[in-house]
Amino acid sequence: MILIKKDILIIEDDRSIVRILELELKYEGYTYDSAYDGKEGLKKFNNNEYGLILLDLMLPEVSGMEVCRKIRKHSMVPIIMLTARRDITDKVIGLDLGANDYVTKPFEIEELLARIRAGLRHGLARMTAVKLIKVSDLSINLSTREVLKQADSIDLTKTEYELLEYLMINKGRVLTRDQIIEQVWGYDFEGDTNILDVYIRYLRNKIDNPYGTKLIHTVRGVGYIIKEQR
Repeated sequence: MILIKKDILIIEDDRSIVRILELELKYEGYTYDSAYDGKEGLKKFNNNEYGLILLDLMLPEVSGMEVCRKIRKHSMVPIIMLTARRDITDKVIGLDLGANDYVTKPFEIEELLARIRAGLRHGLARMTAVKLIKVSDLSINLSTREVLKQADSIDLTKTEYELLEYLMINKGRVLTRDQIIEQVWGYDFEGDTNILDVYIRYLRNKIDNPYGTKLIHTVRGVGYIIKEQR
């Protein structure tokens, strides 16, 4: 799966609002994608890479709250909620689910653009700060995608790397099979789920078995976890 990097993902079912946002973002020089329901938004999120997400709360197919919850399982990308509701409870729930900011409709476009600029700066600063992830003697450089085991450079395919990176970003945390497949192979993957076991075996043959270590662990009936040996 090839990830295409864009600045902003708009997930909003009101097409007139989407059109206004697209025109303003294009004028400001941003790259963007648009989705008109929660299911489509999640699919685009999983198939591409974004610097920020504009997320409406009242969405068909999958609610904005659920979209936010699912995204936060895999990513800390900045999320700005767009809501027509002025009920403080909705805003609190959204922020508790991991949204970074919210704007109430109707909004002033200049205010929203200012919040977008702030969100993109925050996301970039966070990504810049986190470049190297280590688990025991295994490390990944997120900037260069270089993988080192002890002093050895490990050659991985694109899918092997994406699987390992996802495990290591979530080191010490049990990830379900569905979470991993959705993140690495995509939201709409309909192939054989045993492909995950095949790629786990590939990784173990490269980073565990040759070194007599065991960093990737199977959690029976659930999924996998990467953690240091004790």
